[in-house]
Amino acid sequence: MEDFLQGMTYNAVNLLTGMLQIPSCSFEEEERADFLYEYLKERALKLNMQQKGIPDIIVCRVVNNIILYRDNFSAEKQTLMLNSHIDTVTPAPTYSFDPFVPFEKDGCIYGLGSNDDGGSVVSQIEAFFYLNGERDNDAVAPENLNVNLMLVLTAEEERSGSNGMARFVETFEPKPNCAIIGEPTGMQAAIAERGLLVLDGTAEGVSGHAARNEGVNALYIALEDINTLRNYKFEKNSPLMGDVKLTVTQFNCGTTHNVIPAQATFVVDIRPTEQYNNEEILDLLQKQVKSTLAARNLKNRSSATPQGHFLMETVDKMGIVTQISATTSDWMKIPWPAIKMGPGDSARSHKADEFIMVQEIKDAIKGYINFIKNI
Repeated sequence: MEDFLQGMTYNAVNLLTGMLQIPSCSFEEEERADFLYEYLKERALKLNMQQKGIPDIIVCRVVNNIILYRDNFSAEKQTLMLNSHIDTVTPAPTYSFDPFVPFEKDGCIYGLGSNDDGGSVVSQIEAFFYLNGERDNDAVAPENLNVNLMLVLTAEEERSGSNGMARFVETFEPKPNCAIIGEPTGMQAAIAERGLLVLDGTAEGVSGHAARNEGVNALYIALEDINTLRNYKFEKNSPLMGDVKLTVTQFNCGTTHNVIPAQATFVVDIRPTEQYNNEEILDLLQKQVKSTLAARNLKNRSSATPQGHFLMETVDKMGIVTQISATTSDWMKIPWPAIKMGPGDSARSHKADEFIMVQEIKDAIKGYINFIKNI
C-alpha cells in the first residue's frame, strides 16, 4: 500500500478540490451528485475492464445518494458500509475568501465542506477502490476481505432530510450489516453519539386586558414549565454518555404590551443517550408540564457500538483511540452497528474558513484500508 499511498492522496486532493467548487448545501446536492456519479461510473468502468473475469463494481444512484459495491456479495460474510455525506451547511457570512473557490495553502485544502465532510468522502473512495484492486493505472485482484464492502455517499445529512440516508435504508438492496460513518474525528473511533430530539412547547392561556389583570397568562404557564424542564433529572445514566442533555433554546410570546398573552411557545433541544428512546423522553416530559409538547422528529435516536461486535474488536486490536461524539450524523438513521471515524477535526465544522490538512487525508486513506483489512 505504501507504494501507492502518494498517488491515492494526489487523486483524493484533486477530487476534493473539484467537489468543493460545486455548491452542495443540504437539499441542493444534485449538481455535486451528478459530478460524483459520473466520476465514479467512469472510474469503476475502467477497473471493471481491467479486471476481466471478475464480477463488476456496480454504481447506483438513489435520488442524490450514490452507492458502489462489487456484484459478488457472499452470503457468508457481513456487509460493511463505508458512508460519508456530500452535502454542506450554508457558508458562514464571515468567510475571508469565496467558500466555493477552494485552494491549497501550507498543506491544507480550504473551502466549504472540506473538513465536513469532503475529507471523508474522498478518503473512503480511495480506500474502496484500492481494496477492490485498483493500483494507479493498473489493476490486481480485489483484496480477500472478511467482509463484503459497500460505499454509500449520502445527501441531506446536515438537515436530516428524508431523501438521504433514510431513503437508502428504506429502499436499497442489498443492505449492509454494519458501517463506518465518515465524519471528522481525527481518525479516532467514536463508539457512541447522542441522538437529537427537538420539542415545540405550546402553553395555552386566555387573553385579557393587562390593566384589569384579566385572563390566564400563557407566558407564566410557559415560564413555570420551562423551569420544570430545566430542573428535570432523568433517572437512567449512560455509562458511555452520562445524562440526557436538555436545553430550552427559543421562546416567543405576546402581541402588544397591554394584552395578556393567550399563547406562548418555546423550543427544547434534547440530546438523548442510549438509555431512552425518543418516545419515552417525550412521554416523561409531557407528564411534568401543562404545556403541550410536540416532537419535530422521533427518529433521530442515539447510537452506541455494541460491545463484542467485530467493529469494536478491531478498534481494540488496532489500539485506536475511542471517543464519545457530541454531534449527530447519519449513524442515527441506520439500524446497524457502526463506528464514526474520519479525517479532520469536528471543531472546524460549520465555521468560516473551513479547511482540512492533506496529511489528514493521507492518514485516513491508510487508516481505512488497514482497519478493513484487520477485520
